[in-house]
Order: sequence, then C-alpha cells, then structure tokens
Amino acid sequence: MFCQTTPLGSSCLDLWREKNDRLVRQAKVAQNSGLTLRRQQLAQDALEGLRGLLHSLQGLPAAVPVLPLELTVTCNFIILRASLAQGFTEDQAQDIQQGLERVLETQEQLGPRLEQGLKELWDCVLRVSSLLPELLSALHRLAGLQAALWLSADRLGDLALLLETLNGSQSGASEDLLLLLKTWSPPAEELDAPLTLQDAQGLKDVLLTAFAYRQGLQELITGNLDRALSSLHEVASALKEGSAWGPPLLEASRLYQQLGDTTAELESLELLVEALNVPCRSKAPQFLIEVELLLPPPDPASPLHCGTRSQAKHVLASRCLQTGRAEDAAEHYLDLLALLLDSSEPRFFLPRSRPGPCMPELFLEAAVALIQAGRAQDALTLCEELLSRTSSLLPKISRLWEDARKGTKELPYCPLWVSATHLLQGQAWVQLGAPKMAVSEFSRCLELLFRAIPEDKGQGAASNCEQGCKSDAALQQLRAAALISRGLEWVASGQDTKALQDFLLAVQICPGNRDTYFHLLQTLRRLDRRDEATALWRRLEAQTKGPQEGAIWSLPLYLESYLSWIGPSDREALLEEFQTSLLESCDL
Repeated sequence: MFCQTTPLGSSCLDLWREKNDRLVRQAKVAQNSGLTLRRQQLAQDALEGLRGLLHSLQGLPAAVPVLPLELTVTCNFIILRASLAQGFTEDQAQDIQQGLERVLETQEQLGPRLEQGLKELWDCVLRVSSLLPELLSALHRLAGLQAALWLSADRLGDLALLLETLNGSQSGASEDLLLLLKTWSPPAEELDAPLTLQDAQGLKDVLLTAFAYRQGLQELITGNLDRALSSLHEVASALKEGSAWGPPLLEASRLYQQLGDTTAELESLELLVEALNVPCRSKAPQFLIEVELLLPPPDPASPLHCGTRSQAKHVLASRCLQTGRAEDAAEHYLDLLALLLDSSEPRFFLPRSRPGPCMPELFLEAAVALIQAGRAQDALTLCEELLSRTSSLLPKISRLWEDARKGTKELPYCPLWVSATHLLQGQAWVQLGAPKMAVSEFSRCLELLFRAIPEDKGQGAASNCEQGCKSDAALQQLRAAALISRGLEWVASGQDTKALQDFLLAVQICPGNRDTYFHLLQTLRRLDRRDEATALWRRLEAQTKGPQEGAIWSLPLYLESYLSWIGPSDREALLEEFQTSLLESCDL
C-alpha cells in the first residue's frame, strides 16, 4: 500500500484501519446473507483482503503505534480463515508466532526463530506486555486464539500455563483448567478500537463452554456423575441458544436420569427442545470461532449428537410417559405428531431402518399417553387415524405372514401395529364404560394376532435373528395382553368361565408373562377350583424365589406401558392372602 506520508504516519494508519473495518463489515454482511454462494464469495473476498492488508503491515518494520492494528488484522484473518476451513491448521499457528515475533522486535528481544517455540514466545511477550499497555487488548485476543488452537490440539498443559500467565499467576501448579478459564479476565475493548470479528471475551466464552463439555464427557466416561453434571451445567449456562446448547442439555438429562432426579431430567429435555427450536440462523456459517470448532465432529452414534427437534421432543414425551406424567406426555406426543405430519405425508418405516420408533409406533405411544391421561375419546380418534393410514396394507397381511413362515422374509410389523391399535381402542372403550365395544376390539385384536405367526414357523428368518426374536416376543406379549384384557372384561361382567379360558390360553401362549398366572389364580379361586389354584400358587411361589428364566427382549414402549396397566396391583399381597386362606382351609 502506497502512502504520501511516512510509513508510520497517521494518514497510512487511518487508511489501514479503514480497510480493516470495511473487510470486517463485509464478513458480517456475508454472515447474514441468505444466499449460500454470495455468502461464500463475500467471505472469501474479505479473507483475501485481510491477507493482503496483513502482508502490507508486516512488510514494514515492527512499530508499537501500528501493532494494535496489525495484531487485530492478524486475529481477524485467523478467525475468518479457521471459520471457513472449519478447523485450525499449522498455518494459523505460524500466523500467531509471527505476530508474537513482531511484538518482540519492537523491544529488540527476538532471538533466533528456530530456538523459540510458541510457548516460549508467549512467555517472553507476556513478560514485556506490562511495558506495552496499548497492546494488551490485542494480545488477549491473540491469546484467545492460541488457547483455542491448543485446546483443539489437546495441548492442555500448554494451555494451562498460558492461562496462568494471563491471570498473573506463576505458580506452575497443575491448576483446574476450568477455574483458570473462569479466572481469565480480558481487558475491555476500547470504543475507538479497530473492528474485530470476535473479541477476547467472546473467545473466552467459547473456550469455557468447549472445555467444560469435554470435561463433562470425560467425567461421565469415568463414572464421576456429580462432577460431570457440574461441568455440563457450566456449559448450558454459557450459551443460551443454538446448536451448541443442545449436547450438554442432552447429556445433563441422561445424568439426571441416572441420578433419579426426574424433575431436573425433564426440565433439561424441555430446554433441549427449546434450544433446537431456535430459528436455524445458526446453521448459516457464523464467521467466528464457535464451540463446535473445538469439539470432535458429532456423529449419530456419539454422545455429542443431540438430534433434531422432533427426536428431542420424542425423548421428552417418552420419558414423561415412563415416569407417570401422563398429561404432559399426551401434550408432548400430540405436538410431536403435529410437527411430523405438518411437513409432508409420513412414510412407514420398519423400526430398524432409522433410530427411534417409526411413525405407527409414535401414534401408538401417543394413544397410550392419552388413555393414561384419561382422554379415551381422543385416543380413539388417534387410533382411527392410524387405522386409516394402515388400512391399505391389511390385504397384504396374509401374504406377508406366508413369507415369514417360509423363511423368505422377516416377521412383518404392520399386523403388530394394527393389532395393537385395536388393543388400545378396546382399552379406551373400557375407560368410557362400554364393555361390549371393548370386548369386540379385544377380539378383533386377537383375530389378527392368531393369524400372525404360524405355530410351525420352523427355521424361518424371524426365528433366526435378534430382530425377529424381539418381534416374536412383542407378538407373544400382545397376545397375552389382549387375552388378559378380554378376560378382565369377562370378570367384570361376572363371566368367570369365559375369563378362565382366556387366562389359560394366555398362560400357554406367553409362559414368561407372570401376570397371566396371577389373573388365572384369582379366577380359579372364584370358581372354587381349589386343587388347581393350589398347584398354581406353588408354581408362582417358586418363580418369585428363583431367577426368571428365558431371554428378556425389550418391548415397544406402548406395549410396556399397556402391560403395566393390566398387571395385578400387589402380587406379593395376593400370594400371601392365598396362603392364608389355604392354611385356614387346611385347619378346617
């Protein structure tokens, strides 16, 4: 750059500063541009402009009056370059080193370049910084970038020493890095200072958040839940919007779940949904050093992955359902379905095709929540909607089961969903006081289920893989649930003989479901079939004392919830009561 005055004259300095400010404003315009190509081009042009300006400044002898601007341009150049590249490179370390060398040149303290690494240079520069108060703000910005680079490279020891020096401590002790970051107090930016893309305080916030999150995950891995929770709280309090807020909230909710603090867990999940609901301006590149730049790239299998708003909403809704907060669960499920159905017509995927439940299972979970919340009519409406969406698949069911029986395909899920829908409709009618409608729906459910898996399925695909075993277990439990539900309706109407048939069949179909034995025991007692009841009681006594046999497969949430409704309220009390009555009859 050519100036009519001396190189260090005010005219040149004003021109250089004006160019820096113009390029910073251009980068911020690019940041807010809605057009991706234009945004990228504007940012790239600003980067090249900063590169040229820095080259001009460094082509002159180092001088204290110019160094605040030069270091500011260096910081802006590093920030924009790292942001566009989404990471740090060796070039950024060289840019920092050159800036430090320029400071030392003004004090004639620069030794041979090869003999000094970055850590040694920082020690020298920060020792002389008290003699150069006009450089203090720019040096703290540059130190923030150095800290970001070392944190991303996992050079935590060097980072701790740098922070100790910045904080005026020379103890050399292995201090808590999180405490050192909190203690760091960058000087306030002067009002007439050159424009910057990111000030030192902003860099401090990013560093604090990123390190606290890394530390929280490490504590989580080592099982130190209290310290992990403390670190993740630190993260959530540093940034209040955008994607950086999501992961710590998700991890905090998991920790609260492990610690048994349900209220705090659900509050964290609610905040996570709120955070993911922030307008997606954060998805446009922010030409800043951000938390994500200092963390491992998220991946769906990683604890860093917080998913989408709908996924977070489902976690919140399902946890409300599991913890007995039915009213909240119902509202969250309805919001979730509205969110998913608003954008486009949903497709029906098998559960293994993506993480989390598929759309039909979300409908079923929502219906369960509505029934549990006492909103049976709403549950019926939702079930009718699901049946209307699956009705076109019903004619294909017999062919699907035939394929499963022959072993050419795995057990299809559609009949399970349709059967479960009728099961929930039956329960809704029970709640509405319509026993005939309830029995009809339970019978329709059983009709579909007994068509489902043929008894001679042999070595078919459904029996040869874990997924098939899980669906087989779900089918057995669905059958048992429908039989128990219909049996309970027979009991309510005084038809114990019919109830006995259903309970006996449930025991045969699903011997692993202990609830069927308890219902059968009560029915045998009412029918005064004492010998059979006594034999069954002895069997139940032996089961409660020994380990449960057989593999236990995880069941869909809607089915787990349903089974919890139809189980006897106090099994131990029932066994004790029967034992008492048995002893009394023996005494007689």
